[in-house]
Amino acid sequence: MPILESVFYHNTVQTWIIALGVVVVAFVVLRVLKSIIYRRILAFARRRSTEWDDLVADLVRRTKFFFLLVVSLYAGVHVLTLPETLKAALEKVVIIGILFQGVVWGSVVFDFWIARSRRQKGEEDKASLITFSALGFIGRLVLWSVAVLLVLDNLGINITTLIAGLGVGGIAVALAVQNVLGDLFASMSIILDKPFVIGDFILVDDLRGTVEHIGLKTTRVRSLGGEQIVFANSDLLKSRVKNYKQMAERRIMFTIGVTYQTPLEKLEALPGMIRKIIESQENARFDRSHFREYGDSALLIETVYFVTVADYGVFMDIQQAINLALYRKFAAEGIEFAYPTRTVFLAGPTPSR
Repeated sequence: MPILESVFYHNTVQTWIIALGVVVVAFVVLRVLKSIIYRRILAFARRRSTEWDDLVADLVRRTKFFFLLVVSLYAGVHVLTLPETLKAALEKVVIIGILFQGVVWGSVVFDFWIARSRRQKGEEDKASLITFSALGFIGRLVLWSVAVLLVLDNLGINITTLIAGLGVGGIAVALAVQNVLGDLFASMSIILDKPFVIGDFILVDDLRGTVEHIGLKTTRVRSLGGEQIVFANSDLLKSRVKNYKQMAERRIMFTIGVTYQTPLEKLEALPGMIRKIIESQENARFDRSHFREYGDSALLIETVYFVTVADYGVFMDIQQAINLALYRKFAAEGIEFAYPTRTVFLAGPTPSR
């Protein structure tokens, strides 16, 4: 009997040779196709210069040897007549190969997302880079964990008990490090929602300063006095934060007092004088000025105006210019600023009769 017609494990030698040839041809074809597709995508990406073309090229490049091999083996197996148990085992091997290749592709996507975020944020935004890197690590960890569980399930291992154990262990760990995890998720919330960014001037309760660093656990603020204030990220999310850097304009209200000896016509003219002074300032918008009330030792004039830029230094320059102009105007008009005064009446002894 010819050797090619000899039966070996339910198949002739000729059939085994054909199956091997299918495996080899399929593997070579897949490698050639991978190489051609990769070069074409690279050439297309150089012409268009887009990030998504680079992502597709990296996905093709990171297609692993073992994945091409298991796909080729799966194609060759269909030529053979094999027992159902062996076919099922080979199918599990193929599924495992596909799962791990999917994890590799998922890691490529996470790396692309982190690199893209790095370019968008810039190297100076260290907090965003750290947080996105942490998110990428967590994403890859979850991806690999799911893949390993699916592999174990395909191998016939009961993963229900394992998942339950991991759940109980995860709860215990979460309780032990709940403060750390709270700060970590608060950091992610701050980075993604952006209530403030590095360089913003914020007010938290009665503490204020410029944000210098946003970390995974703490945020550091440089106060006006020069010292560094460290906030836990979870505490920041529970607090009411005022972000002065995000102001489109600044509202200012101030009150001045003049003496009760001020003539009526000059008192009536005061709101108009103040309006002209404010309107003469650049980046200032007048709102109102009124004789508000009779004070204990002064007639009180309340004025409101807006500074159309958020910069605190600009606001102080404008307020100083207004104060100096008011001083000069009052001196020219003979109007006196009021200051606390008290009149004391002294009663002498009652004359005797």
